[in-house]
Amino acid sequence: MDEELREEFKQKKRDITQLRSQLYALSGEKQNLFQQLKTIHSKMHPHSKAIKQLKGERDSFTQEVKSLKGEREKLNLVVKEKSVVKKEVDDRKKGVLEKADRSTDRPENPGRIKAEIRHLETKIETEVMPFTKEQEMTKHIKLLKARLKELDKVDTLWKEVNTVSADFSQARRKAQDLHQDIQQKAHLSQEKHQMLTKHIEDLKKLREEEKPIAEKELQLKVQIEELKKKADEVNKRLNELAKVLNEESEQSYNQMAKRKGEEVQEKLKKGKKLNMDDILAFQATKE
Repeated sequence: MDEELREEFKQKKRDITQLRSQLYALSGEKQNLFQQLKTIHSKMHPHSKAIKQLKGERDSFTQEVKSLKGEREKLNLVVKEKSVVKKEVDDRKKGVLEKADRSTDRPENPGRIKAEIRHLETKIETEVMPFTKEQEMTKHIKLLKARLKELDKVDTLWKEVNTVSADFSQARRKAQDLHQDIQQKAHLSQEKHQMLTKHIEDLKKLREEEKPIAEKELQLKVQIEELKKKADEVNKRLNELAKVLNEESEQSYNQMAKRKGEEVQEKLKKGKKLNMDDILAFQATKE
């Protein structure tokens, strides 16, 4: 029984040595994989940071484009309305010009007509003339005033034409500027999107590179835990065997000492000479 326990003890010591060697090798391999993952993660970090930043910038430009398109739609309606008004005024202007072209008279000057009206009115007030002539002059003054009123309408129309044309041009220019702004913002948004896509692709490649290494590290972690558990069990059995073997060794020593002591006592009874071993054994029994 004692020899069997000793043989088991020796085997367990060999087992624990082998387990520790395996644990050391696996831990080294796991540490190497950890360093590889650490390197990959350090490469992934700038891409993750850039993706977050570029996504925010792209979304901001996209939102601006959406908002500007809404403004452009409203402005296009204004341009359309002003275009209708401009056409109406242009048609009226065209009618006036055609009427003027059909007239054989030279273009009339409102200032000259006003001066003529003042001259005739003064003449009626200050000069003595036949009643018929005064009536003719009064009638002519009315015609001149009517003509002046028509010219005032034309002048107002010309001012309206200029105002409407200016408003239309301004609205159209704003719409064109807004369109260019939209194109610029859309271009910037597209640039950010392309940069974002590149970083996402690079990050995807790194994750593909990371995956098998992470899986291998996890496998090693499981193996190491299993080996540690097995080593703990072997250590526990070693401690049990060591305790048993130590107790048996002490018991065997006591039995041998007792037997030797009895032999020495027998020699003393018979008067035989004691050697050094006999003396030591005799002293041990006394103790």
